[in-house]
Amino acid sequence: RTPAEARLIDQFRASKAALPGNAAVALRREEAFATFAAGGLPTRRVEAWHYTDLRALMREARPWAPPPDASTVAAVRAQLDAEGPSDSVRLVIIDSVFIPEASDLDRLPAGVQVSSLAAALAEGRAAVVQHLAGPEIAQGDVAFALNAAFMRDGVVVEVAPHTDVRALVRIVNHRTAATATASAARALVLVGASATVTIIEEHVGEAGEPTQTNDALQFTLGDGARVEHVAIQRLPPGALCIATLTADLGARATFNSFAFSAGASVVRRQLFVRCGGGHAKTALGGVSLLNARQHGDTTLVVDHAAPAGESRERFKHIIDDEAVGIFQGKVIVRRGAQKTDGGMKSNALLLSEAAAMNNRPELEIFADDVICGHGATCGALDDNQLFYLMARGLPRQEAEALLLEAFAGEALDQVADEGLREVLMRHVREWLAARAASLPQSGFEPVGPAERSIIGNRDRTEA
Repeated sequence: RTPAEARLIDQFRASKAALPGNAAVALRREEAFATFAAGGLPTRRVEAWHYTDLRALMREARPWAPPPDASTVAAVRAQLDAEGPSDSVRLVIIDSVFIPEASDLDRLPAGVQVSSLAAALAEGRAAVVQHLAGPEIAQGDVAFALNAAFMRDGVVVEVAPHTDVRALVRIVNHRTAATATASAARALVLVGASATVTIIEEHVGEAGEPTQTNDALQFTLGDGARVEHVAIQRLPPGALCIATLTADLGARATFNSFAFSAGASVVRRQLFVRCGGGHAKTALGGVSLLNARQHGDTTLVVDHAAPAGESRERFKHIIDDEAVGIFQGKVIVRRGAQKTDGGMKSNALLLSEAAAMNNRPELEIFADDVICGHGATCGALDDNQLFYLMARGLPRQEAEALLLEAFAGEALDQVADEGLREVLMRHVREWLAARAASLPQSGFEPVGPAERSIIGNRDRTEA
């Protein structure tokens, strides 16, 4: 075993008695940890982790972060309050501990209940415990299993049937970095039949020592429910972040999820979505912005287990410097899931010769009356488009930024809430501005078609 694996085993033995939960939860933790112990951290030999060798990337296991003290809570709360008034309802988790005093529990909409996960586990609440295992397609995943073994706290959000929640519910996962620590939080969102809600999931943190985060967010949608979900990951450099999402959809339920990722050094976002009821629909999308030596992995499995389901997966990646992007998508259509309609696409732009992208879309179809397809593209910015903009007086950096903004903006159109789209576009522009500031300034501005070949040469030398 590696030092990290040995440390995780020691940590579980030392801490399991103090972790929250009744006997049923303790048994679930033991079963989950056995999944990890059987094979250790995943390597390239594990198909789903082929491009993200966690054993190599995670050389050591950090100690678990202690509960935040009063001064830390006050500082994080002040930072969040400084963002100004918001129509969203804020739920704050600091280093995997739910913080009621920093959350907007007094502003919860009618039909919405929020509680600490630790309290729900200690009480052994059946509505919570029965969902901890997640859909079958997620149960063998080592990262999800480690979260189940070590989860200390988090939040449970319950939306009553037929409730239309107009306010955005914002789950803020904040990581402190005074010392190099690890955390494992879990959030459960249980949405009743014909209810609607929008959930924002944020992973943010302070610059400082390198941290390790292994969080999970689980959705359960009753028949006819609708969930809009937006994830924003902006952790500082040096962080390792694994974020697992599971969703179990009832009949005629709709689950739309979009992820924006621009932070951390190693990111693995994995989604396991089960369309368990007939006519269930899901749309999954995202934008990943990678530079320096970042490693960004998006891996998903959509399981159509009932007839007439629909799924769409649309992901875009902008990769610069020596960064590496990964997209792995698998759509499974079970034998009885006739009339399934599925489409999956991944598009990547490589901005340097050292940047790399790995695409692996897959279909596993066991029904004979379906419409399913997938595609992937990977390439550089279009020389003709660059020439068009530069010929009209734009410096190269501005021309590239416009094209990259349009590329990312097309993906952002998947986000239903206009205010959220504006927030995400602002993050995109901040990333592009930082990139432009790091590039050598050029005064070259073509004045006509004669300079077109020069631009082509510049592309090859600057890429």
